[in-house]
Amino acid sequence: MSGPQGRVWGVGALVQAVGDTLQARYGSVLVRGEVSGFTRAASGHGYFTLKDERGQGALRCAMFRRALSQVTFPVREGMLVEARGQLSVYEARGELQLVVDGLQQAGAGALYEQFLRLKARLEAEGLFDAERKRAIAPYPRRVAIVTSTAAAALRDVVTALRRRAPHVEAWIAPCAVQGAEAPPQIVDALASVAAWQRAGSHIDTVILCRGGGSLEDLWSFNDERVVRAVVACPVPVVCGVGHETDFTLADFAADLRAPTPTAAAELAAVARDDALEDLAAWASTLRWRLHQRLDQQAQRLDQIGLRLSRPGQVLHRQRQQVAALELRLLAALQSRVDRGHRALPTLAHRLQRAGALQLERAEQRQAQLAHRLEHLHPRRVLERGYAWLAGTDGQVVASATQCQAGQALSVHLADGQLSVDVRAVQQVGPGPAVP
Repeated sequence: MSGPQGRVWGVGALVQAVGDTLQARYGSVLVRGEVSGFTRAASGHGYFTLKDERGQGALRCAMFRRALSQVTFPVREGMLVEARGQLSVYEARGELQLVVDGLQQAGAGALYEQFLRLKARLEAEGLFDAERKRAIAPYPRRVAIVTSTAAAALRDVVTALRRRAPHVEAWIAPCAVQGAEAPPQIVDALASVAAWQRAGSHIDTVILCRGGGSLEDLWSFNDERVVRAVVACPVPVVCGVGHETDFTLADFAADLRAPTPTAAAELAAVARDDALEDLAAWASTLRWRLHQRLDQQAQRLDQIGLRLSRPGQVLHRQRQQVAALELRLLAALQSRVDRGHRALPTLAHRLQRAGALQLERAEQRQAQLAHRLEHLHPRRVLERGYAWLAGTDGQVVASATQCQAGQALSVHLADGQLSVDVRAVQQVGPGPAVP
């Protein structure tokens, strides 16, 4: 073939020509999108993907170290940014990319905003409270791993457990860890662990894990169903999802968050070598304390043996102690008797004074009572002009109803007695007495 229409392009030449055309056609562009898969290479360059807010497109981006050092904010997954740069073609792979020379924050991004809203709501319910978190068993016998059987995270966890704690049994509850089917499968896997626990197969710890990825890749672990299943799990959960900088809602809900799956395995079980070292240290301390105790008892036994080997000396010391106690007792008794003798005159004088005072008070009391008795004597009432009546039988007449006309009565006065006859009886109602 010949002519312009039949030109045969070399791959490199065509890729370079397309790149030159893009630069000439678009020049510097400003692109708005959500950050996904951001990584910083050892060289200091940054690489990420800009995704359309509605998920309708994606653009690979490269940001060299000098330009990246000018960014004043941390670049996070799901962040909505505006990137300024040149469109080009990465010749090694023939991929369209944007070489970014300026980056500014345009918002948190729709997906990240959804993450924050759900986090705030679940946190308000108390699902992330530290008081709810349970302690992880330091020496487990059986661990359940909830992850995908095809995930590298499973190999990392199993390898770490075999290396550090080969005595620990690892039970696997398989599930998808990415995609729309992942959340219900994770919930079912955690339910399987609960069923094992109820059936008597004691599980000490659950490891929920998967490898790193973008915010979209890890979104299954931000699902509300997964978060509530982690909280409801009857076994303490260690969550190791993604890399150290990745945080999911399952991390906040778990009893312990690990930065990576391997770290989750390390946190779930103490290394056997470390446990053996601790046991050896405890055994050494126990042996030392036991020997120390035996030495103390041996010294005590020697002292008792020495005392038993010379019983005469022991008896002599005991006699000396008894004699000393007897002297102290006699001295104490004599001192007590002397103090009593010295106190007798004082006590006798006090007793005499107290008796005289008591007698004087009794006489005064008797005089007061006699005066009151004399004052209350009936004769004193009669001396004030009063009299009392009595019938012929000597009974006191206190009411007109006891009398009748012609009845003989005796009137008793202070200085004598009168005999009278009743002429008439007249009853009156209650009222003031008439003298």
